[in-house]
Amino acid sequence: MLVGVISDTHGVLPASIHEVFAGVERIIHAGDIGSQAVLDELEAIAPVSAVEGNTDGGWQHRPLPGRLTVTVDGVRIHIGHKLPDLVRAGIPDGVEFVVYGHTHVAAARDIDGVWYVNPGSAREPRDGSPPSVALIEIAGDRRDVQHVYL
Repeated sequence: MLVGVISDTHGVLPASIHEVFAGVERIIHAGDIGSQAVLDELEAIAPVSAVEGNTDGGWQHRPLPGRLTVTVDGVRIHIGHKLPDLVRAGIPDGVEFVVYGHTHVAAARDIDGVWYVNPGSAREPRDGSPPSVALIEIAGDRRDVQHVYL
């Protein structure tokens, strides 16, 4: 199963997102979405699980949680906007991925069997890299994370 991961869109999706997320079965948005139109466009690609970021609020058709745990193909993924907030609140048992945003810097690291994944910013990266998203591949016992630069 392929999961598209995006964050910090701030109201605008890159034109290439449909191509990059072609074939994903789920999309995770880790906050600072910016508009309902972004969620609607992502939903046209695949089902979306999204959390509220620090710049979100007031535009949503439905309230978004601050953090969320979803199960995708038997794999638990914990989602929030700011990693320190997620750590402070506690990472639920059995989680294999922690997805977060906020820093606008792409990162992926395996710490004691848990992948911590930041897709970077799809719109305004801060590390000198181009805008980015991530793809999580779940295949049996195999887990893979790849950043895609837009």
